[in-house]
Amino acid sequence: MSEERRLMVLQAIVQDYVQTSEPVGSKALVERHHLGVSAATVRNDMAQLEEEGLIHAPHTSAGRVPTDAGYRLFVDRLGGVKPLGAGERRAITQFLEGAVDLDDVVDRTVRLLAGLTRQVAVVQYPSLTRSTIRHVELVPVGATHAMAVLIVNTGRVEQRVVDTGRVLADADGEAFVSGLRARINEVSAGVPFTVAATRLRRLVEDAPDADRAATEAIVSALTDLLVEEREERVVLAGQANLARAGTDFGRAIGPILEALEEHVTLLRLLGQLGDDPELVSVRIGSENPVSGLQTTSLVSMGYGSGTERIASLGVLGPTRMDYPTTMASVRAVARYVSEILDDNRAT
Repeated sequence: MSEERRLMVLQAIVQDYVQTSEPVGSKALVERHHLGVSAATVRNDMAQLEEEGLIHAPHTSAGRVPTDAGYRLFVDRLGGVKPLGAGERRAITQFLEGAVDLDDVVDRTVRLLAGLTRQVAVVQYPSLTRSTIRHVELVPVGATHAMAVLIVNTGRVEQRVVDTGRVLADADGEAFVSGLRARINEVSAGVPFTVAATRLRRLVEDAPDADRAATEAIVSALTDLLVEEREERVVLAGQANLARAGTDFGRAIGPILEALEEHVTLLRLLGQLGDDPELVSVRIGSENPVSGLQTTSLVSMGYGSGTERIASLGVLGPTRMDYPTTMASVRAVARYVSEILDDNRAT
């Protein structure tokens, strides 16, 4: 028996089952696919695939459906992720290119993925354990107030207005703001948040007595922003798509929804990717360590600035998934989000 032909039969079963959601029989395979063999030979191949645990009969019938192992072999034998068409790539570009900040990028990305794949989309905010400060700006706003603007390497921008308790509108105040801005950027630019917070507090200790209170007010505002920014978050969209695929889950949709509400669980799953930003990860059915998600598949990929993965995005849906198209969509969106972050870093 030809192993190559047997894999062709498995591929045909996966494709037909994904398209029709009906168990696939040997007669249908011969009619729909150019396998070059008789129905009897296909039945023999299917029997061998069943013995190997790659397909099974969901009920007493001639039809078979893929198992988790069958889907895994199918995905592993794809031979790479197919590229999206020019029209699909253009649609992604047009939808994301108008984003004005990181929040807008994440919001557009999660809605785009849900729409492209008709699955549940999951987008992780850039991991702040990997984030660094790109620049801090101080701008006087009024007699004694200054606006502290924190710009992160991911493109995120946060700001806070601080009452410094001293006059900033005169020459001494302008010199204080200019000098403190330079010192803050000298010790924090390109530095991870936790390290930056420690270095910023030292600026208060080293400040002249006349400037210490104002320096402490500004440094406290910045360190507060750094603490707020450490929260790890995910954003979801397309949960209603689970209802469309309800027959794939039987009575299991409740545990899936409960698992999706546990963002810590999703963060852990997304965080289990490797650091290779070019890798599309596919976790199928029982490969998911979360019991509520073991009737689903998670297709995910890292995105980042430069060659570093700083977060992940992906889609979750039934194991009866169009894996080639889903993988292509996830990869294309992840790459475009990475390009946006690179552009933000360069500006």
